[in-house]
Parts: sequence; structure tokens; C-alpha cells
Amino acid sequence: MNAAGARASAAGARQRLASGIVALGLKVSDSAQDAMLRYLDELRAWNRAYNLTAVRDPAEMVIRHVLDALAILPWLETGSRLLDVGSGAGLPAVPLALAAPRLAVTALDSNGKKARFLRHVQRTLPLANLEVIEARVQDYRPAQAFPAVVSRAFAELGDFLRQTAQLVAEDGRWLAMKGKVSSAELESLPPGMRIEAIHPLHVPGLRAARSLVIVRREPRP
Repeated sequence: MNAAGARASAAGARQRLASGIVALGLKVSDSAQDAMLRYLDELRAWNRAYNLTAVRDPAEMVIRHVLDALAILPWLETGSRLLDVGSGAGLPAVPLALAAPRLAVTALDSNGKKARFLRHVQRTLPLANLEVIEARVQDYRPAQAFPAVVSRAFAELGDFLRQTAQLVAEDGRWLAMKGKVSSAELESLPPGMRIEAIHPLHVPGLRAARSLVIVRREPRP
């Protein structure tokens, strides 16, 4: 791509991000939006060597990565703590940390290349409210359990809940970002857990179905 094409692509990505945030009904500062675009620049640069994402087009990256992540922001307590399990290239951890500076986000992934990229992003942007942990989910033992744990295509719902049970506070929530949710998947919940809500997500520019499944523990008798 020549210089003129690159400038046009960058301008298109910026406009798509700004209009998408408005469509989601969110308020995100201009500086945070700039940082989100820098994050995508870093992701594209590292992708040449590390193959972090199959999405290559800048405008599609805005939709499928950033706007998709930001769509769950209304269901987060922004002064709290959030664990992103199987964060990969930092999704949804990085966009959420940028949009909500008071939200303490931990990105957990066992893949060394992805963890190195996340630490690079943490230093480059910089992101004081992002912590990067390189570990398998079953080996991670935080000092405190989390009020909320999110997953974006980490595992089937039942497996996600079972593998992260020790990481969620007693009164905490699981937030599973899903496409279409089958009845079989919803029926796979481990004992003692219940569906609190299923929210359809309308990601601007994305035609595929998206939803947020929120799970809690059953109240003790």
C-alpha cells in the first residue's frame, strides 16, 4: 500500500471507530481512541511475525476487535477488577482497559508470544491499569479472586466456568462473549451455577450474531 492509501486507510479506521463508539452509546475520550488505533497498529506490525490474528484489514480490525470488545462495557463495574482469560492479543482486555482507566484489567494467556506482545503494548501505550500474566488458567493463583472474569472464545461455556471457578469471587460474575448460544451449551452449566442474563450485543458493522452470557453462583441456602 502506498502512502496515500495508508493515510486513507488510517482515516477510515479512525472514522469507523468514532462512529462505532457513538452507535454503542459509549463515551470514550479522544486520547483513548487514539491509543486504540495505536494498539491496532502494533497488532498489525507484530502480526507479520507472530500471527496474532487472522483479521488483516484495518477497518475490519476496528469492528471485530475493538468495537466487539467495547460492546460489553455497559455491563462492567468500571471501578473494579476484571480478569480476561485466554486474552490472546489482548481482546477484550486492551480496548476495555483503554476505555475505562479506573478498571483494573488482568490479561491471562499461556502463549509466550502473545504475552510478549501484551507486555509490549502495556509499555508502549502505556497502560497502567493493565497487568499481563503468562500462565495456564489452571495454574494461576491470584492473591484475591476477581469480581468478574471475561472470556472471548476461550472455551465452551461449561468448560469456561469449570476452569475458572477458583478465580471468581463468591459473589462474582462470569461474562462469556459468544456468538449464537445453543441450548445444549446453556444446559452444560456445572452444579451450583445459574444464568443471570443473556444480552444480545449489536456491534456496529458486524453482521454476525453476538451475545453476552452472564453467570453467577447459586445463592447459598
